[in-house]
This record gives sequence, C-alpha cells and structure tokens, in this order.
Amino acid sequence: MSIAGSVDEPSGPAEKKARSPVSRRTVLGAAAAGGAGIAALRVFVYPRVEQLLQSTRAAASGRGDWISPLGSERARVAHLLRRTTFGARLDELEKAVSDGYSKTVDRLLETRPAPPPSLDASNDFLHDRRLNVGVLQQWWLDHMLSTSTPFAERMTLFWHGHFTSDYRKVGLQTPYIYWQNLTWRDMALTDMRSMLMRVTTDPAMLRYLDLGTSTGQNPNENYSRELLELFALGVGHYGEDDVRAGARALAGWTEPRPTRTVDVTVDAKNNVVRKYAVYDEPATGTFVANRAYKGGQQTFLGRKDTYDTEKVVDRILAQPAAAEFIARKVVQHFVAARVDDSYVKRLGSKFRSSKYDVKTLMREVLVSPEFVADHSYRALVKSPTEFMVQTLKALQAPQLSRLAQLSAPGMGQVLFDPPDVGGWPNNEAWISSNSVVARVNFVTAVLSQLKTVPPGTDAPHHLDGVVGQQTAGLLNTAADDHARWFLALASPEFQLK
Repeated sequence: MSIAGSVDEPSGPAEKKARSPVSRRTVLGAAAAGGAGIAALRVFVYPRVEQLLQSTRAAASGRGDWISPLGSERARVAHLLRRTTFGARLDELEKAVSDGYSKTVDRLLETRPAPPPSLDASNDFLHDRRLNVGVLQQWWLDHMLSTSTPFAERMTLFWHGHFTSDYRKVGLQTPYIYWQNLTWRDMALTDMRSMLMRVTTDPAMLRYLDLGTSTGQNPNENYSRELLELFALGVGHYGEDDVRAGARALAGWTEPRPTRTVDVTVDAKNNVVRKYAVYDEPATGTFVANRAYKGGQQTFLGRKDTYDTEKVVDRILAQPAAAEFIARKVVQHFVAARVDDSYVKRLGSKFRSSKYDVKTLMREVLVSPEFVADHSYRALVKSPTEFMVQTLKALQAPQLSRLAQLSAPGMGQVLFDPPDVGGWPNNEAWISSNSVVARVNFVTAVLSQLKTVPPGTDAPHHLDGVVGQQTAGLLNTAADDHARWFLALASPEFQLK
C-alpha cells in the first residue's frame, strides 16, 4: 500500500468527546483563528477533496499526495466494494479478499437480491391511507445497511436516479413510489428492453410524466421526450417530430385500478366516513384501447410504421446511440466522470450484442482494465447516500439510520425526491462548502451518539491505509478512538471512492 504519511497507533483513553455541529463560518475560519486538530481538518476537507480529485485525473504517479495502491489484490477488492456495495465492514473485506477479485465480481453479479422487509402497517399506511415518506426513506436506508446483497441496493439507487420519479408529484395517497423501488431492485440486472417497457407502464412514472392522462387525440409529450432524452438515447439523437410521434404511439396507458375500496371513519364524532382505495399487490398500468392513437402510420426515428409501445421501445433500441448512452451513464457512476470514448464504444458494443443485458454490461465494466486503472482510484465522489451508509457500516451503527435520513437534505440527496427528471447531479456536484459542512456535522452527530466505537486502529483500513501527509498528521494527533474515527470519516480521502 502507498501512503504519504505514516499513521501511528492511537494513544490515550477511548473516551467519547462530545462535539457540537459546526457552521460554515466555523469551518472556513478556524485556521485563521489558530485552531488545530479537528478544526484544522474541517478547514482543509473541502478544498482538498477537489485537489485530490484533480490529481487522480492527471495520474497517480507520485505527483499528488498519495499513490494508487491498485497494484495489489486487496486494494482492488476494496475499490470494487466501495464502488458497488457502499463500502464494506472489515470482516466483509477480509472474506472478499480471501475469495479474490474475480470470484467477488461473480458473487456480486450472480447473487439474487435479498428482498427488503415489507413496508406494511408499521408506517401507518393502513390507518392514514398515505405513505409516510420519512418512514419510506428510513426503510430503504435500513435495508442498505442490513442486506446481504448490497450490490442490489447500489444498483437500485443507480436506477432510481436514472428512471426518476419523486414522491411530491406522484403523491403519497397510493403506494406507487414504493412499488417503483421494488421494481428497480427486481429488474436491476435484467435487460433494457424489459426495463423500458416496465418504466413506461410503471404507475409512478405514468403519474410523474403524465403519460397516464395522455390520449391519442390529445397526446402529452412529457414522457416521450424524457424517454428519448434522459432514459434511452440522449440529446442529439432524436428530433421534435420523434417526440410528437412517440407521444401519439405511447398514448392509451392509465393508472391501475385499486383492488377494492374500504370505508374509513375519519371523524367518529360527526360520523364522517371516506372511501379509500386498496391495492392488494403491486400492479402496472392498464392499456385502454379507445384512448390510443388511431391515426395509422407515422414516422419515428426515421422509420414509418404503425407504432405501439413495444414498437417504440424496439425502434429506440435499434439506434446505435442507445447502448453507448447507457454505457456512458454506468461508467460515470462506477468508473470515472470522464473516460475515453473508445472505452464507452467498446462497452456499448458488448452491451448491444448481448441484447442489452445489464448484467453483461456491469460485468464488462467491473472486469475492465479501466475500472482498476490507477487513474480511476478515488476518481469519484461518494454520493451523500453512499457516504452516510458507508460511515454507519464502518462504525457498526445501523441503528442510526434515522440520523442519516434527517441529514440527507443538507447534503443534497433526499431519497424518493430527486431535484428534477434528470435525477441528481453526480461527482463534483456533491461537493460544496455547505454540503461538506453537512458531511462533517453528520460524522460529528453519529459519533456523539455512540458510547463505544470500533478500535481506532480500524479507521485507516477504510482509507486503504492510503492518505496524504496532512491526513496522516491529523490521525497521528488523535487523542482517542472517537477522535481518530472523526478524522478518518471527515477526511477528503473518505469522501472519494
């Protein structure tokens, strides 16, 4: 392993040090005030993340603060788990290292997703007839922290940011947004044709992008546009005529009908009773033929035909741009923000020849030389969800998932509530002075609620033992285990993956 500064064994009693949250002024002004130790770390966290990110793009040749350790099998396995499973506890890392890189890739790809616990009456849905979004968010965070198949959750998060819907537009009166989460977990490693068909008829999407109210006589273009631009092809590979033709061809889908209705007394004193819809199981949209387009043939993406939903999807996937569009999106989330076009073309070719099999694409990515190349090491910034889940896993504190749910808005990623149909921005967009303060405050809050933490000697292992001189110096000044964990988890190195 490569390290710019050695990390000594911690000294002093392992007692908890309570710390109050810091403001942006505290973070940016502590150095000028002569603060040292933790205050100094807070000052250098934000600019150092950007500096380290830039250095990884140039090369990991010793010109930066550290050198990539990916020449070793252990480091490659740790790198793989950071990118695909929200990091790993030390016991999980040791098992994966024992299995080896190739076998670990096989296990990630071939193990069926562990289903999450049912979101049932515990969230008051059966009583209030509404989802509780806070409970829904914590339900998913709990599963990320406890599941035996974290890769499935990482892929579910990826698709959640690609095929976006938000609870504000979809609403909480139905379980649609919850169903969508179940869908992407089940379909995460299937094929793009099946996924595009499913997202088109997904009840949450029917409501979010208005396809559920679109008719052949009065087509709504929202879903057709985003299907072409954001979900499948990208800008420059379709025209406005294609958007209009697609909207007509896709018209006719409606939201699923409830299984039944029940009478619920909402005001016993005044005997007020309301009817509420009940869904016994997840469902997809319903196609109503008399709402469909009846105008016959039309031209879509250069071919004239009588189009329906299946033909629209097939025509989209017949475009060479489709495979490369998805391949590039995957690479930007799992490999590096900027990569050679030749790499994307190579992945896209494999993806298309596999009939758009996502598992094949992910395997090609994870075993590619580019994934474990030195310039890919710490070339991405952890999303807030990845950062918080990995923090809680490292500290063995899954019971603090509620704190993660409450801290998410300050970091810029609220589950089930992406900022727009384009999903969340990625990589450098996660890092600003405000969001880094929120990250530091999250680590502070977590540690303040833990009477005991894992041994401080474990903390550098979550950094691969590869840190810059300043981080090493700060770790070596840690007075106890709580301080050492704070310095490791709030360090620039830990923000990267």
